[in-house]
Amino acid sequence: MPPSSDQPLRDAQGTAAQFATTHWSVVLAAGQSASTEANQALELLCRTYWYPLYAYVRRKGYDAHVAQDLTQEFFARLLARNYLSVADRNKGKFRSFLLGCLEHFLAREWTRPHAQKRGGGQPLFSLDETDAENRYLREPAHELSAEKIFDRRWATTLLDQAMARLREECLASQKGDLFEKSQNYLSGEKGEASYADLAATLGMSEAAIKVAVHRLRQRYGELVRAEIAQTVASPKEVDEELQYLFAVLRE
Repeated sequence: MPPSSDQPLRDAQGTAAQFATTHWSVVLAAGQSASTEANQALELLCRTYWYPLYAYVRRKGYDAHVAQDLTQEFFARLLARNYLSVADRNKGKFRSFLLGCLEHFLAREWTRPHAQKRGGGQPLFSLDETDAENRYLREPAHELSAEKIFDRRWATTLLDQAMARLREECLASQKGDLFEKSQNYLSGEKGEASYADLAATLGMSEAAIKVAVHRLRQRYGELVRAEIAQTVASPKEVDEELQYLFAVLRE
């Protein structure tokens, strides 16, 4: 399996070395040949980013049950067939590839009778359908197009993944309490609590808490970049994708 994306992209040489084994680079490198490693990498990416596609299908007008069937069937076909042959390394973002494949699937390959069997009756992984619909019901009713909701949920999923990895690191280094109480400072949702309040809660000086939060914020930024690296084809695309996704969140 490719290494975890919790390895930061610290310098050009290290970044290039890491890109030899990031998830999407493994998939692209496999090309048209069968590769267990590529299939595992693709499945992991699909497990991570399934909700943006579900939201896209729902916003296209399908009801919850049909959208669940469509999303599950799409992933079953994607993982069972050789879709890698249409992946263009020169247009290497996994986000663009996945949405393009879904649009093709909805336009040309789906027929209503298929809804009776998801993935030919053998789904390769199970979507949390209750959670998916609950999340979708919290989406803006008419504000976003299907494409916009896909990109925005892709961005928030990526940020959530990076935050979850940071939490794991903090727990492993006995800093779980610091993470839980300072998480809003990392995501830009500071709220009413001041650094002085946070310092008092954690039994630290205000200066020490500012340093600790700065280091966590810096590490979070590294993990966001590393998460993006798993979904693009080359190091130079990381900044481009980062800027695009942050712009989507600001809209």
